[in-house]
Amino acid sequence: MKQTLWHTLHVTHVLEMLVVDESVGIKESDVEKQRLTYGVNRLKSKPSYVPWKLFLLQFHQSLVYILLLAALVMVLLHEWLDAGVIFAVVMINALIGYWQESKAHRAIEALSKMRKNRVRVLREGHISLLDAEDLVVGDIVWLASGDKVPADMKILYAKALKVDESLLTGESVCESKTKGIDAPHTLFADRISMLYASTLITYGEAKGVVVEVGDASYVGQINTLIAHADILQTPLSQKLALFSKRMLYAIMGVSVFTFIMGMVHQQGVIETFMASVALAVGIIPEGLPAAMSIILAIGVMKMADKHAIIRRLPAVETLGSTSVICSDKTGTLTQNAMSVTTLYAEGVPFLVSGRGYAPRGEILLHEKAFMPLPKRGLYEMLVAGVLCNSASLQSKKGVYHIVGDPTEGALLVAAAKGGIWIDELLKKVVLEDTLAFESEYQYMASLYSVDEKSVVYLKGSVERVLERCAWMMDDKGEISAIQKEEIFAQAEIMAEEGLRILAFAKGVWDEKRTSLTHEDVKEGLIFLGLQGMIDPPRLGVKEAIQSCYEAGIVVKMITGDHGVTARSIARSIGMNVEGEQRVLSGAEIDALDDASLSKIIAQVNVFARIAPEQKLRLVKALQQNGEIVAMTGDGVNDAPALRQANIGIAMGVMGTEVAKESSDMILTDDNFLTIKDAIEEGRVVYDNLIKFITWILPTNVGEGLVIIVAICFGVALPLLPLQILWINMISDSALGIMLAYEPKENALMQRPPRAPQTPILTFLLLRRVLLVGCLLFAHAFGAFFYTLFLGVDESVARTLVMNIFVFGEMLYLLNCRSFYHSAFKIGFLSNPYLLYAMLGVGVLQLFLTYHPWMNHLFDTTPLGLFEWGIVTLSSLVIYGIVEVEKYLTCKKHQGCHVAS
Repeated sequence: MKQTLWHTLHVTHVLEMLVVDESVGIKESDVEKQRLTYGVNRLKSKPSYVPWKLFLLQFHQSLVYILLLAALVMVLLHEWLDAGVIFAVVMINALIGYWQESKAHRAIEALSKMRKNRVRVLREGHISLLDAEDLVVGDIVWLASGDKVPADMKILYAKALKVDESLLTGESVCESKTKGIDAPHTLFADRISMLYASTLITYGEAKGVVVEVGDASYVGQINTLIAHADILQTPLSQKLALFSKRMLYAIMGVSVFTFIMGMVHQQGVIETFMASVALAVGIIPEGLPAAMSIILAIGVMKMADKHAIIRRLPAVETLGSTSVICSDKTGTLTQNAMSVTTLYAEGVPFLVSGRGYAPRGEILLHEKAFMPLPKRGLYEMLVAGVLCNSASLQSKKGVYHIVGDPTEGALLVAAAKGGIWIDELLKKVVLEDTLAFESEYQYMASLYSVDEKSVVYLKGSVERVLERCAWMMDDKGEISAIQKEEIFAQAEIMAEEGLRILAFAKGVWDEKRTSLTHEDVKEGLIFLGLQGMIDPPRLGVKEAIQSCYEAGIVVKMITGDHGVTARSIARSIGMNVEGEQRVLSGAEIDALDDASLSKIIAQVNVFARIAPEQKLRLVKALQQNGEIVAMTGDGVNDAPALRQANIGIAMGVMGTEVAKESSDMILTDDNFLTIKDAIEEGRVVYDNLIKFITWILPTNVGEGLVIIVAICFGVALPLLPLQILWINMISDSALGIMLAYEPKENALMQRPPRAPQTPILTFLLLRRVLLVGCLLFAHAFGAFFYTLFLGVDESVARTLVMNIFVFGEMLYLLNCRSFYHSAFKIGFLSNPYLLYAMLGVGVLQLFLTYHPWMNHLFDTTPLGLFEWGIVTLSSLVIYGIVEVEKYLTCKKHQGCHVAS
């Protein structure tokens, strides 16, 4: 059904369409009819899956199939304890996955909670208080300063109305609204005749008729976008799914092949079956899923210390692969606190230092402090900004905040930096009357009694204020004829810098007045000056963006603000907006098809006047280009894109609950610099995951080769299934987890992002895995039959093989601490946890080798010095060969990016 363009209609037409009398409202008897026709004023939440189905889907993964196969093997071996442990791991992983995915639906619930408020409604000629959820289309609603708009409304009446729409538009400046008609193609953020659900009335009062409720409202459309945004698998999750599926097929194929070979050699069915079981246990990396979860969890804890809270474990490694950051401007790149940066008075421009609402800073002339202020033009302009003002500056525990319009709050802060405080001024003057800001006049005026005179202060747009001025105050405090061309030229310079500009004037009457009209300020006023303000960039954001560029990560600004403001902020933080890197508007995006947008989006880094559905479209276009996208934001308007992005990053301080619930990561300090630190930590985690996989797989390769070759040649198995399980589940997990504590590699943030299509193991790392797997096989297989040839018992030979695997992989663990450097170069004490783990596993292995109870359980036998000599020599040879291979690889591949 085509949606009605309410902003294009006159109020009379709207009331006729809805069949409602403005002075009476709808009848109570029609309320239920309206509800059935237009719906309820509540956002619906429709989960994608019922809970039980969502839980069962957690088991639909190849890696889980492998674990269940391993558990089945244990059951067949009557090893109930081991089977129980594996089943427990599967169940815990399923519960964690279910808990994480169910959180996605909380975004819509959080959005619904924003709507619970009470409003004044006119029904059958009587005004009463009703819950917002009880509103229906056609209701006449009264709103005043501080009220939250309960539904989409057409304005019937407005007085000095200002609305904070930042939750929906991303703009930090409050918008003026009035009764009227907007052009059909007017962008959402520019519609002055409409009020939208979840926005906030900051000044004035209004009456409106409800035209859309619930899911049909603008915020409801955002809710629908959230519900339909894709929840993407992380790059590592996708690769692991493919890796696990291939491993599952390989295990099944090799096991069947092994069984057939056993039959060919006329071995017993039971003996061959046990050999196939031993092979399956050897190849399956039982500890991989649990180890990966632990490594990711350790990364989460490290990020929490750096003010980044991870809501989904896989998001940790996604950070390491991020290639594009789409950042909201307001509150993310900027401080979401309007600050006066430039003053123009007495024919001279001044600068104002300090940002935010804390009144700390100075007024500068030619880069030097201009204090104390002479009581002439500049001083009078700042006084006008304080007295022609309805906001207040408050402090709580040393933290300053504004009550009222942020623009007016910025004027109070600027004056305070010049030593002018409202409390002191109000002791000398008496407020008599005010003319509130109205879009028709575009100015505000305040009348004060000062001694026996009356003084009016005026602030507003440059055009409206100047047309009422005949004089100006010069640098000597004297009154002279106004130079409008010069003032307009200065205003244009300030506008090009992206500043929001207000002009100030005053009028003086010798007689005392107690009332003020628009006729009183129509002409003959004295121009005082201009104040230019902007929502300034966050401290450190320029350096953070530069660090992202060095790491090969592109930063794109996506904002609902005006193009001029967006360009100014982009320039100030080091983003290129010249030539092809121009600012692209929402209207221009609507004119592009998907193919054209995918092509141009790679060239443009700043997007202005963007609606929520366009943010979502931009993220999808980047993903279609193969990018791994991180999206930052804090408002309701950001939520759909946050959920669609590979990793959504919400602001923890200024962010809405909707944004937080839609995100994968929350910044507790709202600092863009934290994103850079989080990406760096994500790369560390990714590196350590790859190191763990590179370390664990050679053991499985070696064990598999030992079993396959033994069956193919029809000889005794060098390892029994339970012995293989010991190696995989005890030593693998206990040792490999310590790689999670490895410090970052040198020049980590100078590497380009890991390409999404890059496999888990690159060719160079896969070669290393096969090399070490073959070395373990050769040493274990050779030692087994060499010692049998010398006449030792099979139990002794198998114990020797177990220790070759355990101590061989222990020294190989030192190789895996760095893709490029030896343990001697990075230092043995840089990761003390790894040394503790090696010591602990060594003790456990000695316990397995020498304790009678362990000998009985695992069919092991104590070793002598000769056998230990073989173990030591084999381990050192493996370590040395890998170090030589690393050195030659790095020498051949300059830069040594073997992992990327």
